[in-house]
Amino acid sequence: MLSEKIKEATKQPHQELEKVVVQKLKAIASEADYVEFLSNFYAYFSSLEKAFQPFITAEVLPDYSSRRTSDYLKKDIEELGGSTEGLSATVPNVNNVQEAIGALYVMEGSIMGGFAIVKMLEKAGITKGLSFFSGYGAETGQKWGAFIGVMNKIAQSEAEQAQAIATAGETFALFGDVFKQRELA
Repeated sequence: MLSEKIKEATKQPHQELEKVVVQKLKAIASEADYVEFLSNFYAYFSSLEKAFQPFITAEVLPDYSSRRTSDYLKKDIEELGGSTEGLSATVPNVNNVQEAIGALYVMEGSIMGGFAIVKMLEKAGITKGLSFFSGYGAETGQKWGAFIGVMNKIAQSEAEQAQAIATAGETFALFGDVFKQRELA
């Protein structure tokens, strides 16, 4: 099953990204810092959505319209007085539904850590702009399970699974680069 293979195959880039994200989270000391943190997510996720959007249709993922998107990040940034104007990032090329599902795996997976992120932010005094990281609330496990089911159906052959895995690995790696590049700017 792809869900088992993709987790194992992308373990290293996932851990590297997580390390960068946690380091940035721990450095948040103000709403302005948090806006900068959210801006990294928005730049990447909004660009990633544009790349996979032609392939993730209601036929592929029936509940996609009810899933968390970069619009939540935009709302959070604006609630904190920030702007998303001009934010974009380099993302993997997505050429088919298998690659799209690999990219979406990274986005949907970010929900699973959302509860811990909200707790860390609350400890730093951040109480606004939390809609993105609040995920699906009580439905988080159910939504993840539904996504995994779709992912496993879409990529069944070895070649299809390899496409999804490669794109997921690249998605993790390029997302980490966003934090590094914006730090240098």
